[in-house]
Amino acid sequence: MEQEFQAAAPGTQTIDRAAQLLVLVLLADRPSGLGELATAAELPKSTASRLLGALERQGLVAQRGARGRFSAGPVLLRFAQRGLADRHLGQLAQPHLRVLAEGSGETVNVAVPGSLGVEHLAEVSSRHFLGTGRWVGRRVPYHCTAVGKVLLAFGAAALPDAPLEPLTEQTIVDSERLAAELAAVRRVGTAAAVDELEVGLTAVAAPVRGEGGEVVAALTISGPTLRLGPERLAVLGPELMREADALSERLTNDALPAA
Repeated sequence: MEQEFQAAAPGTQTIDRAAQLLVLVLLADRPSGLGELATAAELPKSTASRLLGALERQGLVAQRGARGRFSAGPVLLRFAQRGLADRHLGQLAQPHLRVLAEGSGETVNVAVPGSLGVEHLAEVSSRHFLGTGRWVGRRVPYHCTAVGKVLLAFGAAALPDAPLEPLTEQTIVDSERLAAELAAVRRVGTAAAVDELEVGLTAVAAPVRGEGGEVVAALTISGPTLRLGPERLAVLGPELMREADALSERLTNDALPAA
């Protein structure tokens, strides 16, 4: 029977079967045994065992003992914990976002590194009709944003292997020039992006540090370039750093809430 199944199961079907087993493990109210998973997936036990073994090697499921039950693996648990940490950060950041928004009149965000770019967690919008907003849920590149430069400069993120995309004439795509700017960010403590992501958009960002002192996020103020000139950025930078440091202290002292 197993040989018939294998003959009729090309690579795509094998992936489907493994995904089905993973879903069954994750949706179960308690850790599941091999037999019940095989029955639920309508698979031979030997096939289910082989597929679960592959999932276990990738950290997607974990088995309690040699013949124990299966539950979510360490990779998925870390992913869930990261989501909880992000929500916690977004909640803790709210008073600091409001202070900066009230003081600057511009849009203020907290953002974290993602595998494909910078992810925005929370924001307070500008009080001006002409402003920037609706960043939450949007992903932006690292090399042409103030938040991205902060995360790159302090080692919280890495550039993708693909060539840097020139979004405007001001976008930095030369690796040596970008490296020099990131070194300046580490010296000064803030990063700016003027007309790099989009013409007419300027932002300044500062690092937020976690419990071990590592940079885990960035606070940023963004708005129209016509309002955020060099003199205005020079005023906002220190204010941004103060709130970023205050948020860092809160992250260090406030325990992560229970799931």
